[in-house]
Amino acid sequence: LSLYSSPARETKYVETPRTELEEGVSHLRRAMEPYTAWCDRINSSKVKVDSSLCSDFFSEGYDFLQKPPAGFYPRLGVIGFAGIIGLFLARGSKIKKLVYPASLMGIAASMYYPQQAVAIAKVSGTQLYDWSLQGYIALESLWKD
Repeated sequence: LSLYSSPARETKYVETPRTELEEGVSHLRRAMEPYTAWCDRINSSKVKVDSSLCSDFFSEGYDFLQKPPAGFYPRLGVIGFAGIIGLFLARGSKIKKLVYPASLMGIAASMYYPQQAVAIAKVSGTQLYDWSLQGYIALESLWKD
């Protein structure tokens, strides 16, 4: 028993208005729902991959990290630190936040792994040339029409 009388509580549930971001995310979810359901059906009907293949892949990665080559972790630290410096230098613009860390990490990685950097540069240079040529052809066909 209470010594004091308590006033009757009149509570009312007030739903907070949805923000523009929440509206955008819910619109995106509704738009993508047929595709995600389609992917779920494909995954459920697909033949399961042999688990030994996955276990071999992960065990190789685990073994590599347990017995890395000499100087692997210091190199990894320098490359990661270059990415952090890139984030620090990229204040303001979202494009800078994508470009600076990736480019500084690429430069740091190319110092430690020059042969792999040359191979990647050759492939990406060829692809960039192909894309620019396709764009030029598309623009030329639009211009002529």
